[in-house]
Order: sequence, then structure tokens, then C-alpha cells
Amino acid sequence: MAPRPKSSSRKKPVAIIMGSQSDWATMQHAAETLDRLKIGYEALIVSAHRTPDRLYAFAKSAHKKHKIILAGAGGAAHLPGMAAAMTTLPVFGVPMNVTALEGKDSLLSIVQMPAGIPVGTLAIGKPGAVNAALLAAAVLALNDKRLAKRLASFRKAQTASVAKRPKSAIAQPA
Repeated sequence: MAPRPKSSSRKKPVAIIMGSQSDWATMQHAAETLDRLKIGYEALIVSAHRTPDRLYAFAKSAHKKHKIILAGAGGAAHLPGMAAAMTTLPVFGVPMNVTALEGKDSLLSIVQMPAGIPVGTLAIGKPGAVNAALLAAAVLALNDKRLAKRLASFRKAQTASVAKRPKSAIAQPA
């Protein structure tokens, strides 16, 4: 079962923002990864085009509650760049695979930020959402030894979960 978007007045180190409800299908993978690592987050719908005042208010005050922003966006994908333009927090953009161009338009929009307004750009879709959460965890772990241990354990378990041989290969010659 996918985690529910969290909202709370308590400080959460990560903000997960997205342009629409449909983006949650992808960004929930970031939330699940953060949950596995026991990292608090707040998930919000903040559209650069449909709710610009909400975006402005969020980005201008994000530093009061968060340390990192994960921003999922599709189509023109202005959300990560606009958020980054209004805060000094690290912003990691996740291109959504929601258009006829299969997310390539979003990827190019996010990755082509002008010098001076950085947005870390991840892969399109679910892999990007998972990796955005892992990158946020790595940044937060720089100043959190317990999180660093949880992240190391996560990576070790991931490595251990990879089989040496495919299941259909019962007996192969050496």
C-alpha cells in the first residue's frame, strides 16, 4: 500500500512537491523510500501554472520547515526551476512521464536551468523519484550519523537482494 501524503505543522526535512494529483503516482515512490529510511516529509500539490501564489508562498518559506525539496513536474516542468529560483534550499527535480513525449520534454525542461539557479535533475518517472529520495537522504546523512547508518544498511540490503543467478537457471555449468 502506498504511503499517504503527509502534512503536518511539525518540521519535516524533506518537502515533496508536485504539480498535480496525478504526479503522486510517481512521487509516492520518493515518499516510500523516505519512509523506509525514517525521514520525515511533507507532500504538497503546488502547481507553477495553476497555483502560482501557492508556489510563491511555499518556496519563500520552505527554509523554515524543510532542508531539501523534491519537485516532480511534467510537461513544461517549470515547478522545480521556479521553486529553486525562490529558495536557497537544494531542489531535486523529477521529470514525470505524463505526456506524448514520455517525459523527455520534462527532462529537458528541468535539466536546462540557467547558470545560477541549480536544480539537481534525476531520471524520468519512478527511478527518478526513488533516486531523488536517496539523494536527499545522502545529503541529510552528512550531518546525521544515525541516518548515515540507516542509509548504509539500505544499500547493503539492496546489494544482498541481488541474486547471483536467475531463478530459471537451476543448474548451470561453471
